[in-house]
Amino acid sequence: MARNATNFQTTIGDTVRVDGIGVHSGERVTLALHPADPDSGITFLRTGLSDGRDAEISAEWKNVGATDLCTMVGDPRGASVATIEHLMAALRGLGIDNVVVEVDGGEVPVMDGSSEAFVEAIDQVGLVRQAARRRMIKILKPIRVENGSAWAELRPYEGSRYEVTIDFANPVIGRQSIGVDLTPDVFRRQISRARTFGFVSDLEKLLPMGLCRGSSLENSVAIKDDRILNPEGLRWVDEFVRHKLLDAIGDLALSGAPFQGLYRSYKGGHKLNFLTLKALFADPTAWALVEAASRPATPAAELGTAMVAPAFRAEVA
Repeated sequence: MARNATNFQTTIGDTVRVDGIGVHSGERVTLALHPADPDSGITFLRTGLSDGRDAEISAEWKNVGATDLCTMVGDPRGASVATIEHLMAALRGLGIDNVVVEVDGGEVPVMDGSSEAFVEAIDQVGLVRQAARRRMIKILKPIRVENGSAWAELRPYEGSRYEVTIDFANPVIGRQSIGVDLTPDVFRRQISRARTFGFVSDLEKLLPMGLCRGSSLENSVAIKDDRILNPEGLRWVDEFVRHKLLDAIGDLALSGAPFQGLYRSYKGGHKLNFLTLKALFADPTAWALVEAASRPATPAAELGTAMVAPAFRAEVA
């Protein structure tokens, strides 16, 4: 693509499919990414519902149905798609604006617990620059959300920057921080391969609840007491905070457009990321929708919809 391609919206070059298992259900899921028209945004097409119908769910914060262990859009009792954050991070990290995500189960497949498989699948078909200019959400004033000792905020900034700090009592993790100005190259090299992680003690509580049935050392970093169980170890010494950064990028992609601003968090998570978006859009004086060339596009207003060891693979349709 041309050097000024970041000023224009993009979609993918062709349909590409990925299959794997859902980390919570343990069931096999097939996901297909389809090219989409300019200004259509990211839309989930949920198939395989019990009544035989399909349902479209726009990937936006207003459609978030749960944030307990992952981010879910849709109705938890009906048509919904869970564990969307790693895929959403790949789409935002690579600068993709418009895609239809067709998924035949209730979860996006977990793959290896990171965004790497989605990046590789997208690379098979490439990106296509579209005629419409990209729009961005420009942060005009600070917005902050707190939950006990945890907090998250958005602040004015000329680029798109994320600064994340985590702080765990467990010595395997401890306190870790990372800050990046988000670009496709930075996402690929520094973020996309960071895997999700969890404690064996938590898994033992979740399994009887019917959760994490697909979790394994193939798709998460497992911590027991003061050691990591994965024989290959970590991909980075600070892989834990890199994954929290990946999650934040994916969750905040539910804003409907890239940010021109700074996101910061301390001990953040899916719920706090969602509450940050909710607080931002509750204050129309805190943001403006601008074109990528920094020209005002529309007054501030809510973005609408117009805008078990797994085996997995990706194939181009």
